[in-house]
Amino acid sequence: MYPELFRIGEFTLHTYGVLLATAFMLALVVAARLAARDGLPRERIYDLGLWLLLAAIIGSKLLLLAVESEYRADPLKLLSLDFLRSGGVFYGGFLAAVAVAFVLVRRFKLPWWKTADAFAPAIALGQAVGRQGCFAAGCCWGKPTSSSLLGVQFTERGREVTGVPAGVDLHPTQLYESFAALAIFLLLVWLHRRKKFDGQIVLLYGALYGAVRFTVEFFRDDPRGDLFGITSATGLSTSQLISIVVGAASVTLLVLRWRRAAAAATSGARRGGGGGGTVETAARA
Repeated sequence: MYPELFRIGEFTLHTYGVLLATAFMLALVVAARLAARDGLPRERIYDLGLWLLLAAIIGSKLLLLAVESEYRADPLKLLSLDFLRSGGVFYGGFLAAVAVAFVLVRRFKLPWWKTADAFAPAIALGQAVGRQGCFAAGCCWGKPTSSSLLGVQFTERGREVTGVPAGVDLHPTQLYESFAALAIFLLLVWLHRRKKFDGQIVLLYGALYGAVRFTVEFFRDDPRGDLFGITSATGLSTSQLISIVVGAASVTLLVLRWRRAAAAATSGARRGGGGGGTVETAARA
């Protein structure tokens, strides 16, 4: 596609970098607006978002280091500005950001589930934009396809930058995930005003994205790496294994919190003589 926006002398502005930066900024703005809707301080959300960005960058590179031997042999490649695959693995950044958020949310005295609900749609939007950057650069490419409707071909410059095969019809896996993430974002934003309990949005995101990523991985054909030999033994990629864990955990917690909220609402209605109790108010107590 178009890995470079323009070049002036030795300076090159990569499309991937521009769209990735755009994704981070949009995600932060969306998270702050949704948090304010729930009565959370925007300034704290911006502070938290910047720390999570740093954690995501570090975590994504650490997981890339763990799964790909070429980076273990030469870790300095992780600092490369031109080698776009050194951007890292999304799930590494996601898990690192969750861990850091768990610590900082307590320190900032923010409610965990409300804060997570504000960030979940923002993450989905960031993914939708970020994967467009992957498509422009040619990284995260798909398997060859015989479908003239779905197949896309990348340029020779894309091959030089990312290693994507040129002149071959490939599944546009970047677009598959981008459009799926956009659909998840729209659903979560719509549901945010209608949620029955805190935590519903972020847990639904975990379940939906886990399913999407697990499926898209079957069409990916870029180097997938191997996490301590586990992926070779199972036949699944590292991201698929993490998707199973994240998706299953999200569904389990979603069901448990839904039941807890419903039970609390029923109990409140009985104490109040049958009036006034709702799942939403009980869940947020």
